Amino acid sequence: MFALERQKKILDTLSRDGSVFVSKLSSELGVTEETIRRDLEKLEKQESLRRTHGGAVPIDETTYELSLEKRKSTNVDTKKRLAKKAAEYVVSGDTIFLDASTTTFFMAKEIKHKKNVTVITNSIRVLSELAGVDGIKVIAVGGVAGKNQSFVGYHAEKSIEDNYFANKMFFSSKGVTPEAGILESNEEECGIKQKMIGNSNKRYYLCDKTKIGRVGFVKLADFATVNAFITDTELDEILEAKLVESDAEVIKI
Repeated sequence: MFALERQKKILDTLSRDGSVFVSKLSSELGVTEETIRRDLEKLEKQESLRRTHGGAVPIDETTYELSLEKRKSTNVDTKKRLAKKAAEYVVSGDTIFLDASTTTFFMAKEIKHKKNVTVITNSIRVLSELAGVDGIKVIAVGGVAGKNQSFVGYHAEKSIEDNYFANKMFFSSKGVTPEAGILESNEEECGIKQKMIGNSNKRYYLCDKTKIGRVGFVKLADFATVNAFITDTELDEILEAKLVESDAEVIKI
């Protein structure tokens, strides 16, 4: 049995049973336990499962934050389209907050031709993308450099709270549900976004269809904080009603 076929069987078993064990997989697939451990290690690196002592369990999307590299390659075309639409709302004279999401990174690429725009961000990637671009002033909030290639922590949050204000904010999150609102799974990023929300006048939430109904364990914001909800999909009646009730404009690309 080839490695790819074996790894597919491991994932199928994991999906069916909710967990897998090295010893049992070794017996069922006719390979050594060391081979199974290598398979599990590779699948964990692909973020297909999470290894435990003696086996593996599924990744819990409620609490697990995908790595930057995986998020960069997920749903790229849609994120670029959302970014392009969002960039239409940036005009000369604007000061904007951009969070450290992949969608706003693509948005940074879309606004490089704009003039007289100030960008305040905790994203190291956005900073690198816009640094030195004519017509764009980019301000990094500082703080501790986290795994998401972003500045996070107390000093970053305090820097935003005390020093920076924007007339527009563009951001994304882990997910959104009609019952809970806008949710995150990264507490550090959540804290940064909440400070940006508090110091901005108009807030644009960029939401691709994969985020609808997805749950994160940290509450980021209520719908009332969002002025515009930019999405690529038709919203169900309950979610759309919640947004209308909160006076949020729904913008479909």
